[in-house]
Amino acid sequence: MHDVQGALSKLYRLAWSKRMIAKRPLQEVDANLRNGEPMWRETGDGHGVTLIATDTGLAAIDIETKDANLAPAGTTRTSREGTKQAALIAVLRAPYGATIEKIASALGWAGHTVRGAMAGVLKRKLGLEVISEKIEGRGRAYKLPEA
Repeated sequence: MHDVQGALSKLYRLAWSKRMIAKRPLQEVDANLRNGEPMWRETGDGHGVTLIATDTGLAAIDIETKDANLAPAGTTRTSREGTKQAALIAVLRAPYGATIEKIASALGWAGHTVRGAMAGVLKRKLGLEVISEKIEGRGRAYKLPEA
């Protein structure tokens, strides 16, 4: 078992040494405060970010990624089947996309909830690109690129 506090302290010192800054040993990611993730700093819009060690950072403190039991930096989160999030993704994967009104009625949500889910969950947390286009006679439609 590794001395976690000592390893974190060593990583923090290394992160600020001039030779390590260019190697980016730490990466900021959105903090999931509901799951109790620690917040490194607040972004100003009511959200927080936390720090994770990259593969470079873990190597600097002599921890292999498989030993750390952490997801490697740059991995993307996926959606579980049967959730509201998965239903939203399915609606947005339609060939011509969907309007806010169509999505809201299909999921039983309010329009502001749909917009918030697209901006917060799909874009920031899952890293998906939500495409918005104005269609004559239909209004603004939103869709996800082909998977």
